[in-house]
Amino acid sequence: MFDYARRVTSYVPPGWPAGVHPPGSQEFERSAIAWLLEVVPSDYLLHGVLRRHPIALATLARHHLSACVDGARDGYRTARTELGPHLPPGAIEAVLAAYRNEGQRLAAAAKAADLIGRALHGEVFVRQATGGARAAQPRRPAAPP
Repeated sequence: MFDYARRVTSYVPPGWPAGVHPPGSQEFERSAIAWLLEVVPSDYLLHGVLRRHPIALATLARHHLSACVDGARDGYRTARTELGPHLPPGAIEAVLAAYRNEGQRLAAAAKAADLIGRALHGEVFVRQATGGARAAQPRRPAAPP
């Protein structure tokens, strides 16, 4: 018999972080916690509540990464003004490249943290015929007649 629920929960959407098992798998929560702890400052490891409540950890990580993306954008916008008088032109271009690369990495991590948080809340991701993904509510067994 085809196990539809298992099939649906094993799909992960684009942007899902490498190393995090699919929602519904035995290792999902453990691997999600480990990944989330890698993307927040190490001092957050001191707070056991975040390990005990992965939804809280995912929310904290999402906010932290969003702030980091905003910081990288601000730094990129002001780099020439702030650093121009102090660095040679080639160094400014290298700093801007670093901001672009880091900004892309941070934005991808923020998206991944959001996806993990949604999965921890029980959202199920379903592959679309177009190749994308949509969220679906978990299927519930039909009520007896």
